[in-house]
Amino acid sequence: MLGSLGLFPAPDFGSLSPSLAKNSKRAVERNCQIVKQNQIELTGCRKLPGGPRSLFLPRISIDKRVKQGLAISAAVADEKKTITSFEEDMEITGLLSIDPGLESFKDHFRYRMQRFTNQKQLIEKYEGGLEEFSKGYLKFGFNREAGGIVYREWAPAAQEAQVIGDFNGWIGSNHRMEKNEFGVWSINIPDSGGNPAIHHNSRVKFRFKHGDGVWVDRIPAWIRYATVDPTKFGAPYDGVYWDPPPPERYQFNYPRPPKPQAPRIYEAHVGMSSSEPRINTYREFADDVLPRIRANNYNTVQLMAVMEHSYYGSFGYHVTNFFAVSSRSGTPEDLKYLIDKAHSLGLRVLMDVVHSHASNNITDGLNGFDVGQSTQDSYFHTGDRGYHKLWDSRLFNYANWEVIRFLLSNLRWWLEEYKFDGFRFDGVTSMLYHHHGINMAFTGDYNEYFSEATDIDAVVYLMLANSLIHNILPDATVIAEDVSGMPGLGRSVSEGGIGFDYRLAMAIPDKWIDYLKNKSDEEWSMKEISWSLTNRRYTEKCVAYAESHDQAIVGDKTVAFLLMDKEMYYGMSCLTDASPMVDRGVALHKMVQLLTMAFGGKGYLNFMGNEFGHPEWIDFPREGNGWSYDKCRRQWNLVDTEHLRYKFMNAFDRAMNLLDEKYSFLASTKQIVSSTNEEDKVIVFERGDLVFVFNFHPENTYDGYKVGCDLPGKYRVALDSDAWEFGGRGRVGHDVDHFTSPEGIPGVPETNFNNRPNSFKILSAARTCVVYYRVEEKEGNHNSSDIGAANETLTDIAKLGDFEGINETSPADAVAKQEDLKAAQPSLIADDIATKANTETEEIEEETSDDK
Repeated sequence: MLGSLGLFPAPDFGSLSPSLAKNSKRAVERNCQIVKQNQIELTGCRKLPGGPRSLFLPRISIDKRVKQGLAISAAVADEKKTITSFEEDMEITGLLSIDPGLESFKDHFRYRMQRFTNQKQLIEKYEGGLEEFSKGYLKFGFNREAGGIVYREWAPAAQEAQVIGDFNGWIGSNHRMEKNEFGVWSINIPDSGGNPAIHHNSRVKFRFKHGDGVWVDRIPAWIRYATVDPTKFGAPYDGVYWDPPPPERYQFNYPRPPKPQAPRIYEAHVGMSSSEPRINTYREFADDVLPRIRANNYNTVQLMAVMEHSYYGSFGYHVTNFFAVSSRSGTPEDLKYLIDKAHSLGLRVLMDVVHSHASNNITDGLNGFDVGQSTQDSYFHTGDRGYHKLWDSRLFNYANWEVIRFLLSNLRWWLEEYKFDGFRFDGVTSMLYHHHGINMAFTGDYNEYFSEATDIDAVVYLMLANSLIHNILPDATVIAEDVSGMPGLGRSVSEGGIGFDYRLAMAIPDKWIDYLKNKSDEEWSMKEISWSLTNRRYTEKCVAYAESHDQAIVGDKTVAFLLMDKEMYYGMSCLTDASPMVDRGVALHKMVQLLTMAFGGKGYLNFMGNEFGHPEWIDFPREGNGWSYDKCRRQWNLVDTEHLRYKFMNAFDRAMNLLDEKYSFLASTKQIVSSTNEEDKVIVFERGDLVFVFNFHPENTYDGYKVGCDLPGKYRVALDSDAWEFGGRGRVGHDVDHFTSPEGIPGVPETNFNNRPNSFKILSAARTCVVYYRVEEKEGNHNSSDIGAANETLTDIAKLGDFEGINETSPADAVAKQEDLKAAQPSLIADDIATKANTETEEIEEETSDDK
């Protein structure tokens, strides 16, 4: 049931069945297991509510160096501090007033808000505030200071330390570093002859001796670029000192585009975006792929695998160097070119950020700084708590002062240095809970979210992160990848939430996969589909998607591949009649995508290539496939080939994005389901002022089908999946006026038609979706919805073939006439659309040619 129709918000229960979700109703009757604390004295290790673990917080000691922004280590703090008691009237009423079911967990929210407040106050007192604290990259790593280069590294367990590299022949005896009482090593390397002693683009490493007396070499934790010798198989990465001279530095030319009302996100992996079996570059992606994204009317690009990762097959999720761009696709300046180019096209750019874990690699990763020290001296927890057994990766200690500095500074670095417009946080479920979501089937019971299983350290870090991001960039877009559906995740920190703008609706693709794999068309339930797509907390915004990169990876199948399987390889030609499987597949592909977009949330996401039904999965080079790049690419030639049906799915993707651009239905809070008819296999709902009609019946076409609506007046077709330009049969007339009739007694919903005060009648063709818009009086007798070349009306298309009046005939006669046109001029319509699409792309390229 839609939140807008009920009294209380409905939580998102992951990919669970409706029966399991009923458990959530019992949750509001249970008390939180977290004991209320009147006073907490932080004198060392103290077990606190919110997790079955010891928590290290600082016993603060400061001197003038702290005030200058140097490290405060939680492990070496020596002054006792007492945190004041909880305030009974702490301002958490915002979240509780939205969802009264959370009242039983008031103590939990008070506790975590107090933890957040205390942490923020400590940062303000000893670091000058959250924003100053997040400028760690101006102190740590390599930085130009007066007359030289200063290098600082936090490594409290090291006994001795040196900096080595090309500049000193990899001999560090003359470049020994000094350690302060906070575990920070530093060295000032004076300029030589007026030039930096370390040359731009030269290799560097941090060499230190640990407790066993063994010297090890590691890539600096804050390194801004790292590369590998391409001539050596399996070679380790080297840190690179990146400080290009002014003429070589990329200068941004375009401002950030304004934040859209709703994000339409194109998820992309730069490396695998080439049509050739190789790694693509940032500049090639900017010049070749960005215009495609813009032409399809997306307003946001989400880039994956930006942070350096030594194993390409990890899809960028095993990060080794958090401040470095992936060198496979180019340099930092190349990435800046890409982002600036996107901004010039009006595209915002989000970064897929991984702060949930880190690569287990020792030689080239952050894990290499862990040489057996205690957890307060490390970036990670020790023992089982510091290791993710399913991901084979290390887990951060979010209570550690220097870890918080490192991660918050990392966010600021990408926002300010590269002009990203926000983030998609990966693996948030793993962060929120001590069990990391492993073997957990979230039922919606609130005790699953607010108990000792909750990792309060991580929750507080995420609250700090979201506060920082929105302070630096108020228009930032921040999205959480969370499958648990924790209440408050998408509400502001000020009202007791964690502060994300959106959460990915991860249950939706699971539902589509289940239907496409396990159910015949006759078994599809309109009520269950509707419930699955609308089962979310209506006060917390979701980004809906039918498939992302997760569904495209080898071992799984995309929606198109599930629908058409091997026929995608030989049955997609327009020169022959479509087989029943291809005909069904193209039709349902369009319906699944639009229903997900219009019904599933307040944002939409698509993964690169799925907009045209890319036929192959993704398989990164690995030992199992002979280190092949064959399936680590996107076959753009398929959508560019005029006689292939891939172009139809791409054209529909472009049109539905344009529909939102014109009518802003994604951002609308009005979403009302008026009918989920199991016998007819029809779903009717309103989003904004648009009326959506989905007929999933494999055979039945309904003439004079009655649909309910809110506003009276005249309605016309705004988008039709059955139009010729989308590979359909053109059964619906686009210049037909549909006049409404009043239903029942005004103001008495139970007397209305499907609880709607008005209705109109339409032709609903089998396996089609049609969107209707209300014609304003000022529009007069316009006979087109005018949403661009990708959605021309049948009247305009008919003029191309010189047969007028098609919409005055019966549906059967219209189909017959169009079949005649198709036989006479099989490529006429498609050629015209392709020409217009190419013209649009050329115009975009001309506008941005100056910065190539």
